[in-house]
Amino acid sequence: MAPFNWLALGWRDLWRIGLPSLAHGLVLAAFGALLVLVAGNHFWLLAGAFSGFLVVAPVLATSLYALSRALERGEPAGWRTIRKTWTRWQYSRFAVHGGYWSLVRFGLLLSLAGTGWVLTSAALITLLAPAPVNTPMDFARHVVLAPGGHLFELWLTMGALMAAPLFASSVVSMPLLLDRRVDVLQAVLTSWQTVLTNPGALALWAALIMLLTGLGMLTGLLGLIAVVPWLGHASWHAYRALVDASALPERLPPEGGR
Repeated sequence: MAPFNWLALGWRDLWRIGLPSLAHGLVLAAFGALLVLVAGNHFWLLAGAFSGFLVVAPVLATSLYALSRALERGEPAGWRTIRKTWTRWQYSRFAVHGGYWSLVRFGLLLSLAGTGWVLTSAALITLLAPAPVNTPMDFARHVVLAPGGHLFELWLTMGALMAAPLFASSVVSMPLLLDRRVDVLQAVLTSWQTVLTNPGALALWAALIMLLTGLGMLTGLLGLIAVVPWLGHASWHAYRALVDASALPERLPPEGGR
């Protein structure tokens, strides 16, 4: 039941920080609305965009982790923390050990994995759907609500099989890269070890992430304004609860200059 405690701590951080935290959700909700506006009648383009958004969300939440880290250290957590996280981390002399650019590289790898899922999904639906699927309504009618055939169940199973290793690779990787001087491989292996050691808690955590994200989308994306920063802060507390990083060299927050 530990994930419920992470959510409680994340909620506390969200309201202690306030607008700088909610701004992350506002930006991503606005971006999602733009995607719907531009690609609303092109189902696979829309599905790909949203899949990519969900896959790289741990990278986009980097400054949310930094805000929670600052609160934990008793430091100011606000707009300046966000600005320094995204503009000065790459100047760290320890950047070669998993710094800012490692975050970017890992995000690109996740994006490629998300693209692979979209292509696989499109091929599956195109080959097995009883009618062409070009819009979200077509998908609902010919895949989700189609009688017999079990295409929707097959689609969900394949999605779960592809999502599980992505989740295992990223669940604590990004906070660890932000917090400690480690490289991407070390962060990913730590993340996998964490999942294998705590399968029940992290299965529940994955389900809660999917549930809250889904609810945020079903509210016309408005719910994402609160859900995105809430999950970001909660993910920081998940990392702190699951990983003993005391033996790893700390990455100090960026200072005013290089």
